[in-house]
Amino acid sequence: MLRENIQLATRDESPAGARFPTTRMRRMRRTENLRALARETELNARDFVYPLFIVHGTNVREEISSMPGVYHESPDVLAREIEEVSALGIPGVLLFGLPARKDEVGSEDYDEHGIVQEAIRVCKRVNPALIVMTDVCMCQYTSHGHCGIVRDGMIDNDETLRYLGMTAVSHAAAGADVVAPSAMMDGQVGAIRAALDAQGFTDTAILAYASKYASSFYGPFREAADSPPQFGDRRQYQMDPANAREALRETALDIAEGADMVMVKPALAYLDIIHRVRDAFDLPVAAYNVSGEYSMVKAAARNGWLDEQKIALEILTAIKRAGADMILTYFAKDAVEWLKR
Repeated sequence: MLRENIQLATRDESPAGARFPTTRMRRMRRTENLRALARETELNARDFVYPLFIVHGTNVREEISSMPGVYHESPDVLAREIEEVSALGIPGVLLFGLPARKDEVGSEDYDEHGIVQEAIRVCKRVNPALIVMTDVCMCQYTSHGHCGIVRDGMIDNDETLRYLGMTAVSHAAAGADVVAPSAMMDGQVGAIRAALDAQGFTDTAILAYASKYASSFYGPFREAADSPPQFGDRRQYQMDPANAREALRETALDIAEGADMVMVKPALAYLDIIHRVRDAFDLPVAAYNVSGEYSMVKAAARNGWLDEQKIALEILTAIKRAGADMILTYFAKDAVEWLKR
C-alpha cells in the first residue's frame, strides 16, 4: 500500500500520463535570475564588521605573516583604512591594540592615551558615523598573556572585573560606540555595564562574547595580537568545545547582566551554536569568523586547492544562514568587492 501511494504521489497526471515527478526542484535553479528569486540568504556589506590591529608608530603597515592580507597599522595609516572601509559601505570596525609595553596588570589597556583609545579617536575623526567596536580584554596588554589578573598562577576573576570596567570606560570616553568584553570572566558584562553607567556612558552598547570557546582556530590571532599565554592555556575560563547547552546558559547570563548583543566565537565549527542562540534569544547575534578560519582558506587558495572567493562567500553565507545578524570577518573588504561582481 505504501509503495502504491508513493507511485501515485509522484505520477504526472497530465494527459500524456508520463511517470515523472510533478514537482521539479530544478526548475528554480535553471538560470542565475531564477536562483536569485528563490535565494533565502543574501550577503551584503551591512552584514560585516571588519577587525583591525593597531600599533604605535607612524607609517606602519606590516602584513601579519600567518594572516595574509591583514596588517598591523599605525594610527595615521588607520585613517586611510577607515576611509576605504567607509567607502565600501561596511558599517563598523572592531579594534584590537598592541601596546608599547606590557606589565602584570595591562596598564595601557585602560590608559586614556593607549593605542586603542587613540585609534578610536582617529576612526571618529575620519567618519563619525562609523560604528567603532573595541575588544575589552587584557591578554594583549599583560606580560603573562592571560585575559585577567593572575594571582598564584590562577586568574582572579573578581579582581579582573574592576580592570575590565576601567578599560571599557576609557574606550567609551574616547568615543567607542560598542565595547566587546572577550575575557570570559564571570560577571564581566554586569561589571562593565555598572562601570559605564556610573560614568554617564549609558548609551554605550555591550557586545558580549557570550559563547567564546577555547578553540585551536585562534592560532594566527595570537601572532596578530602578540597575545600567547606565557604559561598554561585559557581553558580554565573559555568554553569547552564539546559543550552546546552551556552556550545557552552563558548567553542567558550575559543578557541578564545587560548585554545588548551576543556573540558566538568561532563561527565555522560552531554553526550549530549560532543556530541555537538565534532560536533561543531575540537579541542581535554576532558571529566571529576567526583568524584560523580565514588563514586556512588563504593557505589553500595560495596552493591552488580552493577558489578563495567562492569558498569565502560560501562560508560567510553559511554563518548568516545559521542565524548571525552580523559577521566579524577579515574577509569583509574582499567580500564586499566580490559581491559587486
